[in-house]
Amino acid sequence: MKKLILVRHGKSSWENNLPDEKRPLKKRGYTDAELIINAFKLYANKPIKLISSKAVRALETAKLFKKGLSVADEDFKVIDDLYTFDEDELLSIIKNQDNSIDKLMVFGHNPAMTVLVNLLGDKAIDNVPTTGLVVIDFDVNSWKEISKGKTLVTLFPKTFK
Repeated sequence: MKKLILVRHGKSSWENNLPDEKRPLKKRGYTDAELIINAFKLYANKPIKLISSKAVRALETAKLFKKGLSVADEDFKVIDDLYTFDEDELLSIIKNQDNSIDKLMVFGHNPAMTVLVNLLGDKAIDNVPTTGLVVIDFDVNSWKEISKGKTLVTLFPKTFK
């Protein structure tokens, strides 16, 4: 059984003239992350592996979850190629994860996140919002085998405001 948790990065700032991958979180990105982390704690069982895009907004979001869920350093990894907007590239990275990992939390970007949630899950979602979290379960033993799974949980910040 494999459990995939897809998290879109928190709300980012456009205030400074920075390259896309250097944009930081806005204050709302931090407050939304706190809401989702607190809600997700009800579902979070360890061990859980976190992998994140190198983009500042995704990495900051991932670090908030790492701290909030008390994830060990060895279960946290930055993968440069997760800085992608393409669902095929995102899926390829997920399918190449070690099969010893049963619960994988991925921090990335739209439109890849929303497209992948709809491709893999059984619940249609128009848009995964910033700091949106979706849990999909797969009845397989290998990440390479994941295809259509069951959408178990959707946690979006607006639900908690």
